[in-house]
Amino acid sequence: LVWLLVLSLAWLGLALGGEEEDGEVVVEEEKEEEVLSDELKEEDGVLVLHEHNFARALSEHRLLLVEFYAPWCGHCQRLAPAFAQAAATLRSESSLARLGKVDATAQAALANEFGITSYPTLKLFRDGNRTHPLAYTGQMDAKGIVRWMRRRAGPSATLLQDADTAAAFISSQDLVVVGFFKDLGGEAAQAFYEVAGEMVDVPFGVAEAAELFQAYGLSADTVCLFKKVRVCQGVGGGHRGPPPSPHGPPPWQFDEGRTDFPVDPARGLDAAELTQLLRVHSLELVMEFTNETSDQIFSAKIPHHMLLFLNKSSSAQLTLRDGFRVAAGTFRGKVLFVVVDVTGYGADVLPFFGLTPADAPTLRLVKMENNRKYRMDQDTFSDTAIRTFVQAVLDGKVKPHLMSAEPPEDWDTRPVKVLVGKTFEQVAFDETKNVFVKFYAPWCSHCQAMAAAWEELGERYKDHEDIVIAELDAMANELENITIKGFPTLHYFPAGPGRKMVEYKSARDVETFSKFLENGGTLPEEPPVVSEVPPPSPRGPGTPTHPGVAPSL
Repeated sequence: LVWLLVLSLAWLGLALGGEEEDGEVVVEEEKEEEVLSDELKEEDGVLVLHEHNFARALSEHRLLLVEFYAPWCGHCQRLAPAFAQAAATLRSESSLARLGKVDATAQAALANEFGITSYPTLKLFRDGNRTHPLAYTGQMDAKGIVRWMRRRAGPSATLLQDADTAAAFISSQDLVVVGFFKDLGGEAAQAFYEVAGEMVDVPFGVAEAAELFQAYGLSADTVCLFKKVRVCQGVGGGHRGPPPSPHGPPPWQFDEGRTDFPVDPARGLDAAELTQLLRVHSLELVMEFTNETSDQIFSAKIPHHMLLFLNKSSSAQLTLRDGFRVAAGTFRGKVLFVVVDVTGYGADVLPFFGLTPADAPTLRLVKMENNRKYRMDQDTFSDTAIRTFVQAVLDGKVKPHLMSAEPPEDWDTRPVKVLVGKTFEQVAFDETKNVFVKFYAPWCSHCQAMAAAWEELGERYKDHEDIVIAELDAMANELENITIKGFPTLHYFPAGPGRKMVEYKSARDVETFSKFLENGGTLPEEPPVVSEVPPPSPRGPGTPTHPGVAPSL
């Protein structure tokens, strides 16, 4: 996939690497069923598993990561070489961990037992236990799989017994986490081990010795994050300093080499909360969007991203990073500030925001929950203006910036009407028409597969006065009160008042579509999901929304 596709999926809230739902392709049953035994065979170093040898595989391998796949699934096909490479790496290390795969379309019993509904699904089976497999949470590439399995095969945290081993561990990587606990068998330490098992891209250490508490200026259970990179006060970047001294800064300081997270004696240590804190505080105050940082940016799960698009070859535009960095400190954990070079790695993502390199410098804030984008006044890049704008968005006082393509000249004369953002409202909510709309992405294989059926549907109903078949490219057009999270998405807008919207979730063929339309937007065997779409905000697109903040256009 081109990087535009990858970034589009990430900012649309879909999983990187993706999954495909069961039922997209009907697999015909084999006429002759192969006779299988419990023998364990391999393909490219990966165990080939089925219901007859699954129990044996679990009994012979203490750690077994199993991929449940479908032969027709494109994501599974792309994962296959990485999965095989990871299997080879783990075997070369004489690791206890092994990898296996199950064709879930042929092994229905196993797929049902483990609740497989999308592909690929990866599950880890430990010590022969098949009742509580662990869901895979790592990256879907060879390195990510190997890191995740290594962490599961060995201790999740290294025991630091004295000052020398602690100093060596802290200096070993750019970023490390050390948990200081008076009792390594206590609940707080166990929660720490749980976090260490999940954050496989960061080395974790653990300390219990009194001398280490003293050496690092601690008197109670504390989790410490150590960083080698110190951020300069000047324009962008950082420089490497010496290993951090034991006596770090006060709790919750950052970008000075160490951040402390004291364990609350009353509440204890919450694993999910600590994971998020470490994810957030392991990031630089301002990230530059690169191949190396993209995974960090999206895995941090920070609800808003503030993006500064600039041309790094322009010295004048580089100076804008100063105010951007100053503003970033106010919103740590709530808003991630990211610099995107429009002539470098970030060039391919510009169409996702409706931008070109000539638009730089410019600012956009993205709300990750629904992928809404907000545009700031291009004439003001001061830290005060940026802070004011971001706070106004967080307070709900700024309207989103909605992209819209221009409608084709013949958009309403085709059998399938071509809608865009600026024409959607007048067509979909025409009280005299029943409008059936396909929301698609040009790169979506499922959309391409049903394109012919949708065109045929348009031809079938082109002469019906009260039925409209339409489509909208959801990558180039955005709607204020409708969020599209997957492709294709089909919505039916019935005639009459009330702004009703019916979600279509049935088979994607012409006859079922027709049955749905002839029955007034429902199928007897599947009650529709009906919702009401609020009208657009009464505020005009040029109306100022907050003092000091430009209107959202």
